[in-house]
Amino acid sequence: MSTSATTPGNTLLLCVDLQPIFIGVMSAPDQLVRRVSFAIEAAQGLNLPVVFTEQVPQKLGGTTPELLALVPQPTVLGKTAFSALGDATIRSALQQRTVQHLVICGLETPVCVYQTAVDALAAGYTVTVLSDAVSSRRENDAQVVLAALRHLGVKVLPAETFFYVQLGDAKHPFFKTYTQLVKKYA
Repeated sequence: MSTSATTPGNTLLLCVDLQPIFIGVMSAPDQLVRRVSFAIEAAQGLNLPVVFTEQVPQKLGGTTPELLALVPQPTVLGKTAFSALGDATIRSALQQRTVQHLVICGLETPVCVYQTAVDALAAGYTVTVLSDAVSSRRENDAQVVLAALRHLGVKVLPAETFFYVQLGDAKHPFFKTYTQLVKKYA
């Protein structure tokens, strides 16, 4: 596995279905919000675009406001398909941005995260799932799914590891700020 950094122009952080109705039933909801917040702030600092998906928002509500507040003018796309790539609007939005690498956080790991990652691989994307920024109702289910995704070729990494790879060097202009984020969200 190469540790080379990706470029802001081709990498996107996809925040899947981070709606309060779902977060509240996850195994560690506060930890999930904290780790996703870290991922969003790190992505913003590296100029990686951030897109939020919402599962049937007209019935289930929108994304948790504290997460949306971390992104100026957030892009939020509703869907009915479990896979984000099962939605034509989301597929089109990714194509318009010329995304090559999807970095996925959110929930639920055994459902929408899994199906999104599998469909993204099939569509030719490089896929990374941030292992500490996804969640499920049953932790064992998440571990089984993450192992299956690894087997398929998805990179499964903690957010801190992924973003350190993006920095590549302590001379990176965002490094000092990034280390403050690491401390803030430790």
